Amino acid sequence: MATSEVTGGETPETTLRRGRVRFRRAALMGVPALAAAATLVILTAQGAIAAQFAISGMPFTVTADRMDGKGFEQFGGMDNMAEGSPNAGDTGGQVLVVVSAIKTAKLTKLCQSVELGGTYLHITAGDKGTPVTATDLTTDSTVLTGDTADFDNIEIGGDASTFDKAGVKGPLGVFGQQADTVTITKLRQTNWATTAAKFRLPNLHLGFSSKGC
Repeated sequence: MATSEVTGGETPETTLRRGRVRFRRAALMGVPALAAAATLVILTAQGAIAAQFAISGMPFTVTADRMDGKGFEQFGGMDNMAEGSPNAGDTGGQVLVVVSAIKTAKLTKLCQSVELGGTYLHITAGDKGTPVTATDLTTDSTVLTGDTADFDNIEIGGDASTFDKAGVKGPLGVFGQQADTVTITKLRQTNWATTAAKFRLPNLHLGFSSKGC
C-alpha cells in the first residue's frame, strides 16, 4: 500500500492542524470586512448614505406647482465631487447642502433643467393630471423656496441622528427638523443631488431647450 510522505518530520495530523489554524486566521481576518459590508447595507437601507455618491458639481433646477410629502426630515450635509473634478473651482470639491428626505412624495407639474454650455437639458412630467410619485426621496439643495409651506406635527431643532419620520438618520449633533407631512406650493430648488428608491414620471418629456425651468 502506498503511503503519503510529509517533509520536515511532520505527521499528517500536524499538517491538518496547521491547515485548520490558517483557515481560522483567514476567517478572522475577513470578519472586519464582512462587518463593514453589513454596516454599509444597513445604512443604505436606512437611507443614511442615500446621496453619498460623487456629484458632478453641476447644479440643476427643480420646480413643481405643488409637492405633497409624508414623512419629512431636513438637516445639513456635505456633498463631494469626484477627485480632480473640473467643476470644483475654489470649493475644494465640496458643497454644503440642505438634505430633505421624504418617505413618499407627489409632485404636480415637475420640471427639471441643467445648463449645458448655453443650452439646457429639460425634463417635464406629471403635467397631465397624474402627479410624479417618489418613495424614499432625498434632495441635496443649496436653495429651496415656495409660496407656502405647511407642516403637520413639526419638530424643529432636533438632533438629525435621532430622526425617524422618513427613515433616514442624519449626522450626529447636526441641527434639523422633521414633520409628519409637508406641502409646498410653487416649489423651486437648486439641487446638487437627488436619489429615490422609486421614481415614477407620467407623461415624461426630455429634450433640449434655450431656457431652463
